[in-house]
Amino acid sequence: MTILDSSHDEHSAPSPRTPQPASGTPRPPASNSILDRFFHITQRGSTLAREFRGGLVTFFTMAYIVILNPLILGGFSADNAPTDVAGGWLSAAQVGAVTGLTAGVMTILFGLVANLPFGLAAGLGINSFLAVSVIQEVTWAEAMGLVVINGILIVLFGVTGARTAIFRAVPKELKAAITVGIGLFIAFIGFVDSGFVRATAGGPPVQLGDGGSITSVPTLVFVVGLLAMGILVARKVQGGLLIGIVGTTVLAAVVEAIFKIGPASATNPGGWHLNTPVLSGQLVSAPDLALVGQFDLFGSFARIGGLAATMLVFTLVFTNFFDAMGTMTGLAKSAGVAHKDGTFPRLKSAFIVEGIGAVAGGATSGSSNTVYIDSAAGIGEGARTGLASVVTGVLFLGSMFLTPLTSVVPLEVAAAALVVVGAMMMAQIREIKFSKFSVALPAFLTIVTMPLSYSIANGIGVGFVSWAIIGAASGKAKKIHPLMWVVSAGFLVYFARGPINLLLGA
Repeated sequence: MTILDSSHDEHSAPSPRTPQPASGTPRPPASNSILDRFFHITQRGSTLAREFRGGLVTFFTMAYIVILNPLILGGFSADNAPTDVAGGWLSAAQVGAVTGLTAGVMTILFGLVANLPFGLAAGLGINSFLAVSVIQEVTWAEAMGLVVINGILIVLFGVTGARTAIFRAVPKELKAAITVGIGLFIAFIGFVDSGFVRATAGGPPVQLGDGGSITSVPTLVFVVGLLAMGILVARKVQGGLLIGIVGTTVLAAVVEAIFKIGPASATNPGGWHLNTPVLSGQLVSAPDLALVGQFDLFGSFARIGGLAATMLVFTLVFTNFFDAMGTMTGLAKSAGVAHKDGTFPRLKSAFIVEGIGAVAGGATSGSSNTVYIDSAAGIGEGARTGLASVVTGVLFLGSMFLTPLTSVVPLEVAAAALVVVGAMMMAQIREIKFSKFSVALPAFLTIVTMPLSYSIANGIGVGFVSWAIIGAASGKAKKIHPLMWVVSAGFLVYFARGPINLLLGA
């Protein structure tokens, strides 16, 4: 394929961080199968079984997006859906269908082209930004047009090599800090999603459970699942995460059948979040793909003016660009396929395909598709190649027809898997030299900003800016790559975009 870059691919010199089998067992014998040769499965220390199992785990960990994305972007009527500036709204059923379609196609494409075990789906940060902010100024079709423009720009950054150049300019300690920060971030997401950690009305920003105690049965199921998965992984049981997810889901279904807990709501705060573990009603339905192609590429520029529309695109690009870059950094290190300098096989191809995901997400009105950090669950299960992504993608395509089955796993179960994977990713902290404070402070700020601001891009931005300023002030300006200064300046604009909008009247 022409977009495959030749640098750091499987035919280059061996990586100094050659991955070992996830179970700690000796490398499996070489295979002459077509799948093995195409995906380099044995070369990366994996097996067909691990790849299929990892792809399955990644799907179950990500499947919530098929349910959650329609809840964020759409509804079943104008009364319970986000309405745009013209009063338009998106059907939840149609959003669910295109969410599964786009995630499936893009994850398969990513697996085949980039040969990495990363799943792609609608990015939660961008879809929330669209639903809360963008449609207050433009229509849904125009908003999705902005997403397409954002994706085209990201593809161009990838094709020209600009994105790869920026990636290579980032110091290895900062890349390690990004990985650790993402691990802490997804663990925090797991704690919050499960109700183990909750926001408070007064006092500290968050607290344990309800008033410092675990009071809900779903949260207790999360704790049981977390411990069970932790024990299975610690004992190096093959399929530990998958066994944990399935077993905890069965436990949740039994608990629901006995206690009739029901979904969480204002009147039932102790209920299940996102999905109630019950199978009922119709199991198979034909997807409605009417939203495919329903976007207006330049309508927003005519509606709100070029400057305001450009600022919206700028925000989308920065969020998309650096969220994905940070996520891929962390996942590559977690999978053991990263090289010593933090790069990984088919880096340029991965960036290009991820940008195409943004274009496809806007073109189908499902929001920009990007690499999901939840893929770390499949990597933790042993996935090392794109075959796992193909498995995940096929399951996403199937989810268009089997939405009831994808909604059986409650968020509390998926949250337990995220916490376990977050703990695995923390191991990269050993690569950071905390004895050098010019390294320690930017790394620390990167790590803590991600969970505290609930944004990977924010953490990367704070890390870039602090690394450049502190390094220069410490007499190490010559060691800072010029692109670090360029990107840091861009992040300063990104962080100040609110006041800039006001000053420019956008």
